[in-house]
Amino acid sequence: MLALHQVHKTFNTPQGVLPVLSGIDLTLQAGESLALMGESGSGKSTLLHLAAGLDVPDRGQIIFADHDLATLDEAERARLRRQQLGLVFQQFHLVPSLNVIDNLRLQARLANREDAKWSAHLVKRLGLSGRERYFPEQLSGGQQQRLAIGRALAVRPSLLLADEPTGNLDEQSADTVLELLLELVAETRCALLMVTHSARVAKPLNRVARLHRGQLQDAPT
Repeated sequence: MLALHQVHKTFNTPQGVLPVLSGIDLTLQAGESLALMGESGSGKSTLLHLAAGLDVPDRGQIIFADHDLATLDEAERARLRRQQLGLVFQQFHLVPSLNVIDNLRLQARLANREDAKWSAHLVKRLGLSGRERYFPEQLSGGQQQRLAIGRALAVRPSLLLADEPTGNLDEQSADTVLELLLELVAETRCALLMVTHSARVAKPLNRVARLHRGQLQDAPT
């Protein structure tokens, strides 16, 4: 589903070139879930952005859906992202002027893959029945994150990338959101790569890997 081969990434800073990722090798199978952990500044979000095609590596290959993302131009990466990727972030990134149902359908509409029955099912599974015409500001933080997850899965992606999806929530809301996320991922049979700083959040996933000084290390689940 996703394969990174000898991926290197650096950033230019006022102090000089900063190496962030050094020779990353990672494989994620269809339907598999992987938690990516590591200290602050270890490059977790950078790796996720590369996997999403939001940035390109300095060297190495990122193979997704039989494409090497590093060889695609920005428009080609955006098209692949719309069609086959779901993205969930710590910040909800909902459109304030759109209600629940329109936020939910947004990505699927952009990909021309809207499915009214699937959208209705998602609303029910997200616990937002009766709130379809609510706007984001009328929802709790947990409800907004559930909606963001639903929007990412509305297109039925083959890969879901999640960057600290429970980081802005209290523990109870975080547990509810994580349980729903994993259930919907299993239902859609997509792969999941999730960045988290929490061992408790990482525990239910199939595998855990850690980034340390630009290197990726497998860790016990």
